[in-house]
Amino acid sequence: MPGREAMPSTLRRSPRKAQETWVETHDAAAEQYGDGERAHRTAFASLKHSFEKVGDHWEPKDERGPSDPRAALPRGSKAKREGRGETFGGVDFFGHTKDELYERAKALGIRGRSRMDKRELARAIAAKQ
Repeated sequence: MPGREAMPSTLRRSPRKAQETWVETHDAAAEQYGDGERAHRTAFASLKHSFEKVGDHWEPKDERGPSDPRAALPRGSKAKREGRGETFGGVDFFGHTKDELYERAKALGIRGRSRMDKRELARAIAAKQ
């Protein structure tokens, strides 16, 4: 199973359901597009609808749905393929309030967080994880 072999370490430390979601999507995408970057991107896009990256692993989201502006783009759209829209490194931008992201940034020791807007907080959290 190529997906299991290509699984990133952050997923190896994650719940079994996150691993299964990534592997199944990766393998189906690899069959359709070939093994490589596109299969990985497709697997992560699927994963981010149900999970978010927290530190060095992925955790289930409270509500299923797109987590960032790129994930919210229409499926298969040219804009999505071209990489338009931010991804925030697995941080659930749409699923958290600014205050929740602020508290996460505080716990991570991110400096300047009080002057950051929601997008900046999500970027800083993604960079710190």
